Order: sequence, then C-alpha cells, then structure tokens
Amino acid sequence: MTVPGKAYTLCGLVSLLGIVRVELILVRHGLPLRVEQEQGRADPALSESGIREARQVGEWLARERIDAIYTSPMRRAVETAAPLAQRRAMQPVTRDDLAEYDRAASHYIPMEQLKAEDYPAWKAFVDGGYGDDFDIEVFRGRVAAGMEAIIDAERGKRVAVFCHGGVINVWASTVLGMPPRLFIDVRYASISRFLCASTGERNVKSLNETQHLIAPEPQARES
Repeated sequence: MTVPGKAYTLCGLVSLLGIVRVELILVRHGLPLRVEQEQGRADPALSESGIREARQVGEWLARERIDAIYTSPMRRAVETAAPLAQRRAMQPVTRDDLAEYDRAASHYIPMEQLKAEDYPAWKAFVDGGYGDDFDIEVFRGRVAAGMEAIIDAERGKRVAVFCHGGVINVWASTVLGMPPRLFIDVRYASISRFLCASTGERNVKSLNETQHLIAPEPQARES
C-alpha cells in the first residue's frame, strides 16, 4: 500500500489497521513407547528416540521468540514441551481440549509400526475408518474451541502448542476450510505454523517442518 509520502510494509499496514496477529506454533510430541494393556488408559512416556526429538525441537524453538507455551495433558506432549520450557524458564499451560482423540484408549501403537505390522488396518484408518466410537466432528469442535481460546488469550504473541497428530490435522483442516479428516502424515516432533488475525482470518504458514530433527549417528541408533 502506498500513501503520498509514506510506504507501508505488510506488517506496518497490519499495525496501522489495528489488526492483531497470533502465531500458533503446533508441535507434535516425540515418539512414545508402545503400550498395549487390557484395561485403563494408555498414556505412554517418550521413548529414547522421542526424548532426543524433544530436545532437538526445544533447542530449535529456543532460537525464536516464544511468548507462551501450551500443552496437551497427555504425558508424551508434556514431556516434549519440557526442554523448551526449561530453556526459557516458562511454565506451560495445560489445556484438556488439546488432548488426542484416543486419550481413553488402552493401547498406543505408533502408526508407523501399525503400518508395518497390519497394513490393512492402517489403510482402513487413514482412509477414514476411525471407528464407531470416534466422532471426528465432535473432536474437531473441541480442538478448534481450544485453539480459539489460546488465540483470544495470547493476542499479538507467538505461542508454542505441544499436542498430537490428530489435533494438528483437524485444526489444519479447519483453517483450510476442509471437512475434518486426518490427511497429513504429521511427523513426530515436527512443527506446523498458523497465522491467526484478530479479524478472524486463519492461515497456514507451514506444515510438518522437520529440518531441526537430526538423525543419530549409526552407532547410536536404537536396535
């Protein structure tokens, strides 16, 4: 935009118009341990690989301006948020509406392992066979309400949100105006960014950033 005698950058124009932006930095948790049990909720801790991924994403985001940290109450998200929170001496805010759709399940099998061990089951799931007890519209509504609450509470800030692959998928589909579905293969400890304006616009800045994830040396790989 050009005004006689003045030139405005996009950021300057946004400020001039009184538009306040929030940048949501959504981080999927690191790789958890596999859990299979008869009853009770599976809430696995991070595996050795997941701990390394949490450290790497924490080191990466510590280079940026982060004004607030939010996390799902599930253990794998809380543990992934910890390195960044420690580096910044910040206390993460826990929000129940950031929990994954399978929070009540008695098992947790990483999707990569499910694909390798039971391809038909994995294929049915990614094609939308989520099961009769999973209402993806209800899940999307819960996640979207949580994200909007964060946006309202953190106006003008950059916020790291540690959550889950399903959460990132349904929020991305909401922002893109798509029907809710799990359409992105969200990598463990990946970063996805969303720009959210006070005027209601929601935009995708990036999806599935993984440049911060450095593979271990061969001798350090898990067997």
